Amino acid sequence: MTQTMHKTMLSAACLAAALALAGCGADLGELRTKVEQAKQRPGGRIEPLPEVRPYESYDYTMADKRSPFLQTLGGDGANGPRPDTRRPREYLEQFSLDTLKMVGTLELGGARYGLVQTKDGLIHRVLPGNHLGQNDGRITSVNDARIALVEIVPDGLGGYLERPAALALSD
Repeated sequence: MTQTMHKTMLSAACLAAALALAGCGADLGELRTKVEQAKQRPGGRIEPLPEVRPYESYDYTMADKRSPFLQTLGGDGANGPRPDTRRPREYLEQFSLDTLKMVGTLELGGARYGLVQTKDGLIHRVLPGNHLGQNDGRITSVNDARIALVEIVPDGLGGYLERPAALALSD
């Protein structure tokens, strides 16, 4: 860029800035009139703040109330359901339940098998009583549309809960 071109552009920028600032010095009489009119009007009434009630404390005594930290529903840790740690693990128990898919059923010799596909594409036959999934899931029934099972999951308090689950037939 040449020096004369640079000076021309700088002059044009200064001229544009001067014109923009000239518009700011317009007549403010109308604005001042509106401000004076607003000052002449009577002020409105401000509603009072709502009354704040003092905090009422509560003394919690363990003698006549239950502890909020103890579970009241479900089985306790000693008498509730527990996973059988001595039972030999079945092949499908190494897979998470959400990675298994029901792909159909098969009737052989009067027994209805559920067909379960693992993530590696292999298909396995299962019957009620078989186990699958990583939460000690025991199959309770097999029908045309789903495989129902019951899982034994930790309850967060040192015990376990039985939770129903199912594998539905994939489309």
